[in-house]
Amino acid sequence: MSIKKDPSINVLGGELQPCSLDPLTGFFRDGACNTCAQDQGSHTVCVVMTDEFLAYSKYLGNDLSTPRPEFGFVGLKDGDQWCLCASRFLQAVAEDVAPKVNLAATHEKALDIVLLKTLKEYALD
Repeated sequence: MSIKKDPSINVLGGELQPCSLDPLTGFFRDGACNTCAQDQGSHTVCVVMTDEFLAYSKYLGNDLSTPRPEFGFVGLKDGDQWCLCASRFLQAVAEDVAPKVNLAATHEKALDIVLLKTLKEYALD
């Protein structure tokens, strides 16, 4: 079975821009927040990590800051961009710890979970 990517369109209707090549992010580990039907977590929101959000994520059981070399994961730090699950972003908004969003690198499928208005409130620019 081959995995078919959804079209690479961002929340603004344009071409999806890369989120991060270092560290390499995305469901497909292609540097972009591309998605598909198999991406049940909807890793579609390109965010800029903060120490506050990393601590919050670790508290919830998803430690994104500790390196895991056995998986090729270097661990994230403040300032790194990363494709975050849309539902986790929405949860962080509710807890007032949401990181900033790179709209051009956020996949349109994020809009199935997060309102564009909310994404824009946390936009980088």
